[in-house]
Amino acid sequence: MTATPAAAPTWPRPRGLLLDAMGTLIGLRAPVGTTYAAVAAEHGIDVAPAAIDRAFPDVLRQAPPLAFPGLEGDRLLEAERRWWGERIDAVLGSAAPTALHHALFDRFADPSLWRVYPDVPAVLRRWHGAGLRLAVVSNFDRRLQPLLEGLGLADLFATVVVSSSAGAAKPSPQPFRIALESLGLGATQVWHVGDSPEDGAGARAAGVRCLLVRRP
Repeated sequence: MTATPAAAPTWPRPRGLLLDAMGTLIGLRAPVGTTYAAVAAEHGIDVAPAAIDRAFPDVLRQAPPLAFPGLEGDRLLEAERRWWGERIDAVLGSAAPTALHHALFDRFADPSLWRVYPDVPAVLRRWHGAGLRLAVVSNFDRRLQPLLEGLGLADLFATVVVSSSAGAAKPSPQPFRIALESLGLGATQVWHVGDSPEDGAGARAAGVRCLLVRRP
């Protein structure tokens, strides 16, 4: 994992690390379009994987935050499914059956679709073994915790904060503040490691130093 500091000065040694998930720790084994096309075919819908892959990044960039203040339990799950259903319709260019929305939501909860980047396990274990408190801060939903469990990473983290239940998404500082409170650490005692402008902006807003990972 190659990371470059957002600022050049020497930083004091942290007592904890906040880490982004997608694109930093884990990624998909196959392009989104491949899975969308396969699941759509199971529902009698023909879509081109390449068209999905072209549309998906723009759809996500234009989407409202994946965050639902005040919701929990079944109401939160319903909101998460609805949010992703709207993104699925936007990617496909038409309204898809609810059954397809749910099937895609559930498929991407399968750890076998995801991979841990090869450099990550040893680095996390070294940090954990050195006594650093580790937390995940991700613009994702409640599927992330079981995904990390299925990928063998969950026991390394003291807490996992996702935007859907935090009620705010990066670049808001709120998810970072929730993670800091859970770790019992102050903003100056941790670094954040992520891969996106939202990681950098959110960390700065929370008063946290940030390093950005540059993956191919």
